[in-house]
Amino acid sequence: MWGTIFNAGMIILGSGLGLLFKKGLKPAYHQTLLQALGLCVILLGISTASTSLQKSSLPVLFIVSLTVGSLLGQALRLEERFETLTKKLGSAETSGAITTGILLFCLGSLSILGPFKAALDHDYTYLITNGLLDGITSLILASAYGFAIAICGVVLFFWQGSLYLIALSLAGSISSSLMTELSIIGGILIFVSGTNILKLTKISVLNLLPSLLIPPLYLLFWH
Repeated sequence: MWGTIFNAGMIILGSGLGLLFKKGLKPAYHQTLLQALGLCVILLGISTASTSLQKSSLPVLFIVSLTVGSLLGQALRLEERFETLTKKLGSAETSGAITTGILLFCLGSLSILGPFKAALDHDYTYLITNGLLDGITSLILASAYGFAIAICGVVLFFWQGSLYLIALSLAGSISSSLMTELSIIGGILIFVSGTNILKLTKISVLNLLPSLLIPPLYLLFWH
C-alpha cells in the first residue's frame, strides 16, 4: 500500500506547490498551463488506448462497453449528482476541475495497473511513476483552480486502495486480457477529458465510467 500512499501524497504536495504558484501567476499563464496539460492528456489518452487496442483479442468489446456504460451512467445521472456534490465545495469551475483531476489521476493505465502490479508482483514501478506524473499534473491544476485539487488525492487513495485489495482477493484469476480492455477504455476517457480541458468538447465523462464494469462482467460470464 505504500505505493498508493506515495501517489496520493504527491497529489497533495503538488496541489500545495500549485497554490503557491497561483499567487504569483497571471490568469494568462493559468490558461497556458491548462492548454499544455490538455494537449499532454490527449496524447496520453491516444497512446494508452491505441497501444492496448493492438494487444486486444476482443477489439469490439470497448465499443459495446462504452455504449452500455454511457446508458447506465446517464440513467444514474452520475455527472449531475457529482457536480451537485462538488459545487458545495466551491464554484462551478472548481467542480469541473475536481472532476477532471479525479479522471486524470484515477483512470490512467498506470493508476489502474499499478495497484494490481503491486499486489500481485510486489512491483511498485507503475505507482511510483504515476505518483511523479500526478504530482506535476496536480501542480498545474492547482495553480489554476487552487488547493481543492488535493481532494483528488484522497479519492485516489481509496480508489487505488480498493483496487489493491481486490487484486489480493482475486489473485490468480485476473487475466492480462481484462487489464488490456480496461486500459483501452481508460485511454479513451482520458482523451475525452483532454478535449474537455481544451474546451473542444463538453462530454459528460463521469457518465461513461460504468463502461469500466462491462469488460470484467463479460470476461467473467460470457468468455
